[in-house]
Parts: sequence; structure tokens; C-alpha cells
Amino acid sequence: MSEARARRFHIKKGDTVLILNGDEQGKTGKVLRVSRKKEAAIIERINFVKRHVRPGHPTAPQGGVIEKEALVEISKLMLVCPKCNKPMRAKNQRRDQGKRARICGSCNEQID
Repeated sequence: MSEARARRFHIKKGDTVLILNGDEQGKTGKVLRVSRKKEAAIIERINFVKRHVRPGHPTAPQGGVIEKEALVEISKLMLVCPKCNKPMRAKNQRRDQGKRARICGSCNEQID
């Protein structure tokens, strides 16, 4: 029997991230949503796809072709520090009352 494990991602909603590879390589954007099940995130103005929708659709009542952001794998994203504005790996550090905080590796600034 496989055990369900809660994954901890280094990226959360509202973070600024850098795209590491693919068509959008080198671009940065804000995380709109993180899908834990698919291990992917939707980034603002990144990875647009076209979808054909029928009339009566909530976003396009007249129907037609709409563009929207698609998922990007978490492994292809790198967190950008808001203070030093550099891509970095987040360090986890325990704070008082046992809470965890993400820390920038280069400037030691707290991200959360």
C-alpha cells in the first residue's frame, strides 16, 4: 500500500519565480496557483495555450478560441529573492514557536 505524503514545495502562491528551461526560459513571473497533485504551478503571463470553447462558457459566452496560462512543472522553476532580486535556493530555518521560514541563501533575508 502506498502512503500518501504531504509534499513541501519551495514555491508558494504569490512568489516571483524564474523559468529555468523550455520556450519561456529566462522569464520571470508571479505564481498564481500551485497544484500539489500535479507538482506544477501556474505563472502569470507565462506558458500560454489556446483552448477552443463552446458558446455559453463562463469566460467566453460567445465561444471561440481563448488563451490562458498552462501549468509549469515545479522542477523547472527557481525562486527569486524579493530583496536582492536574484534567483536562489530557499533554505528552511526554524523560528521561535517552532515555525519554519524560508531564507535567501545569499542575503539571509526572510522570504515569508
